Amino acid sequence: MAHRFLSSTNRFSARFAFIFTVSLSCTYLCYSILFCRSTIMASRGYEGKRCPPSKNAGGKKLLGKLDNCASLEVRSALEGTAAQRGSSDPRDQSRAPASTGSHWADAKLRNMSVAQKYGNKKLPNALIVGVKKGGTRAVLEFIRIHPDVRALGTEPHFFDRNYDRGLDWYRGLMPRTLDSQITLEKTPSYFVTREAPRRISSMSHKTKLIVVVRNPVTRAISDYTQTLSKKPDIPTFEDLAFKNKSLGLVDSSWNAIRIGMYILHLENWLQYFRLSQMHFVSGERLITDPAGEMGRVQDFLGLKRIITDKHFYFNRTKGFPCLKKPESSSQPRCLGKSKGRTHVQIEQEVIEQLQEFYRPFNIKFYETVGQDFKWD
Repeated sequence: MAHRFLSSTNRFSARFAFIFTVSLSCTYLCYSILFCRSTIMASRGYEGKRCPPSKNAGGKKLLGKLDNCASLEVRSALEGTAAQRGSSDPRDQSRAPASTGSHWADAKLRNMSVAQKYGNKKLPNALIVGVKKGGTRAVLEFIRIHPDVRALGTEPHFFDRNYDRGLDWYRGLMPRTLDSQITLEKTPSYFVTREAPRRISSMSHKTKLIVVVRNPVTRAISDYTQTLSKKPDIPTFEDLAFKNKSLGLVDSSWNAIRIGMYILHLENWLQYFRLSQMHFVSGERLITDPAGEMGRVQDFLGLKRIITDKHFYFNRTKGFPCLKKPESSSQPRCLGKSKGRTHVQIEQEVIEQLQEFYRPFNIKFYETVGQDFKWD
């Protein structure tokens, strides 16, 4: 009897173990199916969601995945804009947004945040290399509101004064950027520095160069006005500009005069870069038509035209365009007090003599770059 009881107990235990095992297997199978389905659905809808933060988000091993993640967030920030950066087809260029509101400001802030989290410090893809008192600060401030541009605010003077510090030092100054963004810096003295083209070409012969030019006579007067504000005891403009004013002999060794001989400096650059790698911004048109000039800058950099006339208004007090304020800011963005200052009054005869001096240099410059800046 005891034997029968043990036999019955063993059969019951075996059945129980079999049923438990089958139940556990079915539960695991159902869970796996549901988990796979949710993963597939999530991957299909991934583009509309933000990537979850990771404790190791800054790690080099994760950067490939995180850049993809960040680029999706950037596209979302731009609210579905269709054309990709680098498109050369004019049909891909979008029109201005309906309002300046918070749309472009939010996109810029979001891109900055993503770049700071996931980006790397890289050597610049593009440089604003000149010229002094031509409008380089305005171009920098205007272009840096673009979500796909990250720019260094200060002038590093790497290729003229700090080259011995090395490229690692230079890279360390740059803001963090994503692979989809352009890293940019501005130092106007590069254009007139003899060694700068060779040094920049050694860094990358693919670097894009932006040169902001202005009527060389007006530029020289603006240059002198700036120097006078810092050194009130310097000689008069006429004394510095001429070797012999009565004979009309201009002193081309004076830096304020020499900078405006653009063609001489350009010939040095063309030994290391193709003309197609250089874009020339008109300092005059930057004032009268900032959106048009910045549209061409965006085209040159391969950027979508996001900065448009909706972003600017003309400040009559400064005589210069300013950026309209986003909704998140209480003030519009204008350049500093030193921009748009009143120039020193120069006799008309002096101006005409300088115009005559610059004319042959201007004509050769127009012919080389294929643009007539109408400075005569």
